Amino acid sequence: MNKQHINSICVYCASSPGTDSDYVDTAYEFGTLLADAGIRLVYGGGDRGLMGAVARGTLAKGGAVLGIIPEFLLDKEQSLGTSDLEGVDMRVVPDMHTRKHAMFEEADAFVALPGGIGTLEELMEILTWSQLQRHTKPVAVLDINGFWTPFADMLDRMEMAGFLHNPSQARPNIIADVRQLIPTLQRV
Repeated sequence: MNKQHINSICVYCASSPGTDSDYVDTAYEFGTLLADAGIRLVYGGGDRGLMGAVARGTLAKGGAVLGIIPEFLLDKEQSLGTSDLEGVDMRVVPDMHTRKHAMFEEADAFVALPGGIGTLEELMEILTWSQLQRHTKPVAVLDINGFWTPFADMLDRMEMAGFLHNPSQARPNIIADVRQLIPTLQRV
């Protein structure tokens, strides 16, 4: 199987830490792994929660980070502004649509960490585009402590009910071990 060269990965994740410390710890570790692999992080630009953890992990190892944040979220997702994330290339955009499009354009692959409805919406949009053959970029979810298991079950149900037109393109790679995430995306 050919190894795909990935220069940048877009990470969708929560702007809050969640209730399990493994979420933050694993997000930070994933950031360090991105930096070690020479892969740029593209993310939503927040300095809180999992967003902040993955960015800090990448920066701690000298990695490149591109944050893309809508102007209206600056006060909600950045408690200290860009001063807390020194080294981030921060792009402020006018709205969510522009943010999502810019993140898509800047990324070679997509990863969803745990998150809420915003994370789910971003993941579903990128999977929908894949199913509709608008892109062939690899997509994965990092299934920290089974967080994405109900989502995988729902995709199984959709497929069994005949609602996934291209099931192989509508499914992300579900990875439980953060150390296997980048190698898996490079093999897809």
